[in-house]
Amino acid sequence: MDPHHYRFRSLWTLDAPPEAVYAVLERPEEYPLWWPQVREAERTPSGAGRARFRSVLPYDLVVTALESRRDPGAGVLETVLAGDLEGWARWTVTARGSDVGGGSHALFEQEVTVRRKLLRVLAVPGRPLFRANHRLMMRGGRRGLRARLAEAV
Repeated sequence: MDPHHYRFRSLWTLDAPPEAVYAVLERPEEYPLWWPQVREAERTPSGAGRARFRSVLPYDLVVTALESRRDPGAGVLETVLAGDLEGWARWTVTARGSDVGGGSHALFEQEVTVRRKLLRVLAVPGRPLFRANHRLMMRGGRRGLRARLAEAV
């Protein structure tokens, strides 16, 4: 196993319809408005962009992102990442089911290799901390997205 390679998967249950969730997630340049750990995000008209994020641990990660798939019908947003992390990230937004009032699931999947030198050096002893740091970041994102969706109602 490569100690620099990570796979993440988070499933968020939301009380908003899939279209509303997708509409927020497809605007990454607005993530800093509702996701506290996303410190900066910018997007160019070509679908490329740059983001800087930080969770609890005292380091920032900076990535460039290139949109590789945008499919509103399937609820999929996917980007290729380069920089401190290299790999891909994907959102898949689906309906929760007709019996639960029109809510949705937002599945976040990411597969990356860490390229930042310090994180590579600390890969083995720091892995549990890095994974916990990611979980805390995702928790903050879920809370922020729920609040953002509630504002839109």
